[in-house]
Amino acid sequence: MAIKDYLRERFFPHMWCPGCGHGTVLNCMLRAIENLALEKNDIVMVSGIGCSARISGYVDFHTLHTIHGRALAFATGVKMSRPDLNLIVPMGDGDALAIGGNHFIHAARRNIDITAIIMNNRIYGMTGGQFSPLTGYGKLATTAPYTNIDHAFDAVSLAIAAGASFVARTTTYHAKQMIDIIQKAIQHKGFSVVEVLTQCPTYFGRKNKEGSAAEMMENYKNTTTPIGSKAGQENPDLIERGIFVEKEMPEYCSEYKKIIQKAVKGK
Repeated sequence: MAIKDYLRERFFPHMWCPGCGHGTVLNCMLRAIENLALEKNDIVMVSGIGCSARISGYVDFHTLHTIHGRALAFATGVKMSRPDLNLIVPMGDGDALAIGGNHFIHAARRNIDITAIIMNNRIYGMTGGQFSPLTGYGKLATTAPYTNIDHAFDAVSLAIAAGASFVARTTTYHAKQMIDIIQKAIQHKGFSVVEVLTQCPTYFGRKNKEGSAAEMMENYKNTTTPIGSKAGQENPDLIERGIFVEKEMPEYCSEYKKIIQKAVKGK
């Protein structure tokens, strides 16, 4: 199946700003799905609200465009009713770690077989450039004109601490790595978290004078390093990327099925 077969081409051109990294995430995700030769009817994409959530409108899968921060809750319901389906949940800063934060940590704790893609552009882009839980200390936003004093979540550390059995980070600059990581995340039997550092030149980049989209992507090249690299050991300020956790754990739907079987036998 070709890439275009996974797209709802009638909804193009897309609504993202020029230079937005979300299109790259869509591209890489579809290439990962193509590599796995997944059937469209075997995929359900669930999204909430925001720039990242608009991905669900461009893919020709079963899709749910739900309410802000509740994408994982809806996805959990779908997965519990149809555990045979592949659930993919693209989320932005808010859907994942602000209003959706509680759903995120409990989905990780349960180890339910869902692939969560956190598109971290460090800003609330769709609603006007307000600061988010991922903006970071000292950064500017429309709601932080004199700099933000909130410290950012480390999405990877949070996912690991909450118990996710697959945790990874990559960037829009490292597109080939992103394809490989998303592919492995979808294949993984359990809760998979992929954080993608993705540029927002319209709000975050302009406010913080980080330059054009290309310059922001170049910055991902210069400020990240593979996990355990010598460069990372010498410069702890570099952000590590790669797969941090990949382990086998009991998956929630499988364990729930066992409970049902016990209950039936108990009768």
